[in-house]
Amino acid sequence: MPDQTGRRFVVTGANSGLGAAAARALGDAGAEVILACRNTEKGEAVAREIGSNATVRELDLADLASVRRFADTTEPFDVLINNAGVMALPKKRTADGFEMQFGTNHLGHFALTGLLIDRISSRVVTLSSIAHTMGAISLDDPNYEHRRYSRWPAYGQSKLANLLFAYKLQRRLAEARSSVISVAAHPGISATNLTTHTESIQDFVLTFGAKFVAQNAYFGALPELYAATAPDVEGGSYIGPSGFREMRGYPTVVSSNRASRDLKVATELWNLSEKLTGVSYTSLRRDPPIA
Repeated sequence: MPDQTGRRFVVTGANSGLGAAAARALGDAGAEVILACRNTEKGEAVAREIGSNATVRELDLADLASVRRFADTTEPFDVLINNAGVMALPKKRTADGFEMQFGTNHLGHFALTGLLIDRISSRVVTLSSIAHTMGAISLDDPNYEHRRYSRWPAYGQSKLANLLFAYKLQRRLAEARSSVISVAAHPGISATNLTTHTESIQDFVLTFGAKFVAQNAYFGALPELYAATAPDVEGGSYIGPSGFREMRGYPTVVSSNRASRDLKVATELWNLSEKLTGVSYTSLRRDPPIA
């Protein structure tokens, strides 16, 4: 990683797992790191490890009021890493009534990025997952209000939404002739505390299985760090592990599925996300209508 002295990063979910590993690496490289955490007590413990160049700010992505409070008090910075996420939860709702995985993983970050976009000088990095391939976007019922809930398809929908958002944001930035770029990344299969919050027997199964196939949080954080700092990364890229089936290894440019590149769905999801969150990217020109 190049020296990051003089640069400011906001990392969501930096109190544990991939976010904590990324924050530590950035701090070690000289960056000023803002740890945007729901659990500020755990965030403070990570910040103490990093040193005086780390600060902790409260951010609950499952509460749009919290997202707005965070954005209202954030000064200009260089890179936003949309790292936080939840995985395979039982059916729950955010403070605003959204399905928890879609609301946290996608809508919370969509709102945060939109509120901060004019204060970002370099990059937006959004984390997706291999699991985007099991997802499908239900534009009519993204929050599982009328269809039967299933935790893994819901997780896949949220991770597919992350990719559609990252690619669409890059197109909007390019159209606005902004110097800021949008990059997506995924960690492969990594051993983090996401596998202990399914509130089911799957906690045991996932944690046990991770011992055999998963890489540690440090390696899992490498794709997002590469996406956030490598000088040669291009806007619209997707960065993941280079190993077998992208499960582990050093970061490289990887591909995503056809659904993640659907321009019509991306535009409709963007418009729906603006409606649901009340956040519009007013500084970026809107796309012409789709014929």
